[in-house]
Amino acid sequence: MTSVPVRSRPGRGSAYEAFALFARKSIRWTGFLRQSQLLFFLVLVVALQIPLHSQSEIFDGRINVNAYVPLVSGPIASDADLHSSDRFAPGAINARQLSFVPELLQSISPNKKCTSAGCDESYSMASDGRLVPPLTDDTKPGTESVTAVSERKVKRPDRNLDIYYRNRREFSLDVGWHPVNIPFVYDFAVGDSYNMTPLKYTLVPVIASLRWHVTNVGWRWIFRGNMDFTFSASITAIPRGPETHYYSLDFGIRRNFVYRNWKVVPYFEQRGGAGLINAKEPVGVIWAQGQNLTFTYNMGAGIRYNFDSKYSFSAGMNYMHISNGYLSQPAFYNYGINVYGPMFGLDIRLSKPHHGVPQ
Repeated sequence: MTSVPVRSRPGRGSAYEAFALFARKSIRWTGFLRQSQLLFFLVLVVALQIPLHSQSEIFDGRINVNAYVPLVSGPIASDADLHSSDRFAPGAINARQLSFVPELLQSISPNKKCTSAGCDESYSMASDGRLVPPLTDDTKPGTESVTAVSERKVKRPDRNLDIYYRNRREFSLDVGWHPVNIPFVYDFAVGDSYNMTPLKYTLVPVIASLRWHVTNVGWRWIFRGNMDFTFSASITAIPRGPETHYYSLDFGIRRNFVYRNWKVVPYFEQRGGAGLINAKEPVGVIWAQGQNLTFTYNMGAGIRYNFDSKYSFSAGMNYMHISNGYLSQPAFYNYGINVYGPMFGLDIRLSKPHHGVPQ
C-alpha cells in the first residue's frame, strides 16, 4: 500500500488546526446569538402591544374590570395629543374611544354598573337587567335570604305628623244641639236609680276653646295618637226649660286616635267646669235648678277631618250634665240637667307650621 504524505502549512501544526476549528464554530454560534437577540426583540415589541393580565385578574372566565378602570379615569385627550395612537393610555383616552368604553366595560364585567367614569362597585346586574344592591352578610349564599334580593317598600311620610304634634296650639269653636234627656250616667256612683223628672230641657252650648296638644303621636295599633288639653269658655242657651242661659269655664282632655295619613281622625274627650245659671227652683218652679252656682261635665266622641295642616272640622255626639253638687240641699233639692246631642266644631292652627319627622 502506498502512503500519501499529509501536507501541512509551514509553521502551522495541530494547534493551528484546533484554533481554526474553534473559530469556525464561534462564527456560527455568534450568528445564532444575533438571530436569537433579534427574535427576542421582536417578541418583546409585540408583547408590549398586548395588554397583559395576571392570573389573579381572571375569575370565572371574566377579566377583572378593575384593570381597565384607570384607563378611563384620566382626562380626555384629543387625536392630536395622542398622535393618532389608538391604544389606551394610562393617563388619557381618545375622545373617539370614549364612545364605546361603557360597552367594553359592561361586556368585561356584566355584574357591575359601568359608565364612562368607571364601574360602580355598589350595584350588580340581575339576569333580567335590573340593578340590585351588592350582597351583604345577610344575603350571601347560605343565609335565609339567599333566594332573592328583595326590594324594601318605602313608606310614605306620615303627613299627620305635621298636624298632631307637641305644643301645637289651636283655636276651637264648638256648637251643639242637645235635645235628648236621659238619667245621670253616673247614678250608680251616687246611689240613685237612674230616675228622671218630668221637666225636659234642650241645651245649645257654644264653646270657644284654646286647644293645646301636649304630646307627639305615640303608642301603637288602635291606640296610636296624641293628647290635647282644652281651656274653654262656654255660653249655653236654654231654648226649652225654665232657665234661659248658663255660663261656664271648662277644662278638657281629648285623645286623638291618629293613624298614618288618615284625614279622618277619631277622638274621645271629657270636659269639666263650673258656671252660673239663672236657677228657677228658688222662685217656685218645681224640678228646676236649686241655685245659680253649678258645675258641668261633658263627655263626647266623634271624628275630626283635616282639610290641611291648619284647618279641620269635627263632628260627634256629646253628653252634658249640669248640677249644683247637692250644695242647695236641704233648702232646694238638686235635680240637675242631663242631655245629649250632636256637636260640631272648627279648629284653626295658631302656631307656626310644623314639619314632622316619621317615627
